[in-house]
Amino acid sequence: MLRQISEDVRVNLKDRLREVRDIIRQSRHDGTGDASLLREATSHLPPFPGKGIEGLLSHAASAVDEALSIAESFVPHERPIKVDGTTVKGLGTYFPAGNEERQLSAERLFRRDMYYLTKAVLAGLKIDNARIHEADFAAAHATIRKRHGDLLAALTAPGAGLQAIAATCAALLVELLSQRPVRFGEAAPETAGERALDISCLAPVVLACGLATTGRDGAPEPDMLEIAILAADIRHDRIAQACAKASPVEELTPVFATLLAHLP
Repeated sequence: MLRQISEDVRVNLKDRLREVRDIIRQSRHDGTGDASLLREATSHLPPFPGKGIEGLLSHAASAVDEALSIAESFVPHERPIKVDGTTVKGLGTYFPAGNEERQLSAERLFRRDMYYLTKAVLAGLKIDNARIHEADFAAAHATIRKRHGDLLAALTAPGAGLQAIAATCAALLVELLSQRPVRFGEAAPETAGERALDISCLAPVVLACGLATTGRDGAPEPDMLEIAILAADIRHDRIAQACAKASPVEELTPVFATLLAHLP
């Protein structure tokens, strides 16, 4: 229990530090950032005397950003060497049976892969300035284990087929959409536009997990994530309609089953 609390604190701290780093990076003096973010970040401060204070703060942001970059180069990272279709693992890897040690390792791998895969999807969709929270991926992972143990059991049962994989993918997407690990702005209320963006970003990652689980062609291919992005885009309206139903997991399962059956 204490170990899990410590892990939760570490993940939340990483998310907060990333947010601070984003503000610093986008407030640089050399024009690579957005000056409005700097004004927003310092809006609560009393007015400064004299002129050019924004310029001084922008130069300070640049210096801090460069210092953090140098520090990062000396710290080992758990990030993948390259993020593509080979990064994603099967659902059995992310949700294995076993003791607490194995569960914690699987949860750590899940949120790490989901973070970088979602980041790659955002880049592919040309969505800038979105923030991804690992803590929300961890929460979705825990919820799947708590609420959908029957689906995980069916997934690992002898002779488990496409339907079990599709049902688990459906539950995973529903829980991710509930947690909303990708934030597109500071507004708290969820709008229809943000819901559509959530689906565009998260459905490809979930579909890629399903494709990795089927494993019909052996090792995952580098372009598998691109295939998942295209397929999820084509079926976006159908996925959105299923998510809006009273029983979204049941409605989404045949959608994922069809996609998994026909994609390479």
